[in-house]
Amino acid sequence: MEAMPCQNQRLGPRPQDEPPAAATATASGGSRLIRFAEPSEDSGCPSPDSSSSSSNGVVAAAPIPVGEGGAPAIGPQLKLLPMNDQLRELQTIIRDKKSSRGDFVFSADRLIRLVVEEGLNQLPYTECTVTTPTGHKYEGVRFEKGNCGVSIMRSGEAMEQGLRDCCRSIRIGKILIQSDEETQRAKVYYAKFPPDIYRRKVLLMYPILSTGNTVIEAVKVLVEHGVQPSVIILLSLFSTPHGAKSIIQEFPEITILTTEVHPVAPTHFGQKYFGTD
Repeated sequence: MEAMPCQNQRLGPRPQDEPPAAATATASGGSRLIRFAEPSEDSGCPSPDSSSSSSNGVVAAAPIPVGEGGAPAIGPQLKLLPMNDQLRELQTIIRDKKSSRGDFVFSADRLIRLVVEEGLNQLPYTECTVTTPTGHKYEGVRFEKGNCGVSIMRSGEAMEQGLRDCCRSIRIGKILIQSDEETQRAKVYYAKFPPDIYRRKVLLMYPILSTGNTVIEAVKVLVEHGVQPSVIILLSLFSTPHGAKSIIQEFPEITILTTEVHPVAPTHFGQKYFGTD
């Protein structure tokens, strides 16, 4: 099955609204538009790059290298959902600190569903022929069996229902990884998988990739249980360039699917989704 192409994500307004002054040059000679405005003093969030501000108060985030086709130059293992206005609105609501929890959860669930659907689209299928109610033959496809999901607790659990909505009988394992209080290193506290996970393709769910350390530890646990990195598809909503690059450097055969790669990740996701913020 042909893999979803990595497409460049527009970070600014539509072409007819584009202000020339808001664009910055990229490595490929094109232009990258600015998404984040400078935070106010009480926002508690530092500017991505306080040294590069324009006259209209908008600051540019650290530039992300751009490769062929406009995709972030991290590697072919990283796949981005094609950007459109619907996706941008969902990302905006999730990032907006003024969003109510109801709007946040609703938008997050919609975004999760889009990522899960595309994740399923990366799985192998076989061709088949079925008979329609009118007696005609239809040449179609059927996904192969032998898949499972694994959520990295706690924020990864937010994606479980989206996967179950698409695959009613899919088996889902769990991994609990937390930072050690003394060393600040990711430590595995709990792991439970289907007994035959080594024969399955794994949809690993973790919504926010910041440093990538948690996912790296989770993949190590899966490898210890006989899962090859080449059959792991990491489903994520947002990723930083550092997080995606760290994971790919550690496991070059893994596939990462996300909606956005940006230096500023919405790390408040888990707390706001579960109402513990």
